Amino acid sequence: MYEELKAQAAAAAEELMEKADLKEGQILVVGCSSSEILGSRIGSSSSPETAEAVFEGIYEAAGKRGVFLAAQCCEHLNRAIIVERDAVPGMEIVNVVPQPKAGGSFATAAYRHFEHPVALEEIRADAGLDIGDTFIGMHLKKVAVPVRLTVRAIGEAHLTAARVRPKFIGGDRAHYDDSLK
Repeated sequence: MYEELKAQAAAAAEELMEKADLKEGQILVVGCSSSEILGSRIGSSSSPETAEAVFEGIYEAAGKRGVFLAAQCCEHLNRAIIVERDAVPGMEIVNVVPQPKAGGSFATAAYRHFEHPVALEEIRADAGLDIGDTFIGMHLKKVAVPVRLTVRAIGEAHLTAARVRPKFIGGDRAHYDDSLK
């Protein structure tokens, strides 16, 4: 089962990064409910083993592109973010270490695997995966655009994805510059 979850997560991350045209150094935020993956209500059945499998799939996929992974904690830690220190130079770091039932199993896996993990109150990511309706939107740059993936679920958890684009201010859409992503 864990290899299947890892493969689903990797496929979703790879497809999103391709569709969002993520470049080296950009940030992919992931919110993940291991409870939802196992078919339970969010926050009710945290599973470190499940989160570990999903984390590994996404982390490996992001690493191949040089994209930083940011893991959203659960609401008990106000949806703080766990990320590599190199991804966020100059950002204000907060003092928290996630645990499976206080931060979430996915964020805990990230904290354990990152070389130099730090926690932030917020981040402005370039794309995101929401596994189990964890609401990652608060951690995306403006303007978020939904991305339809062929992978629609990881385990039993509903999967949504988004990328960002620059705001349109004045003028018309004909002046949109793709190189600004």
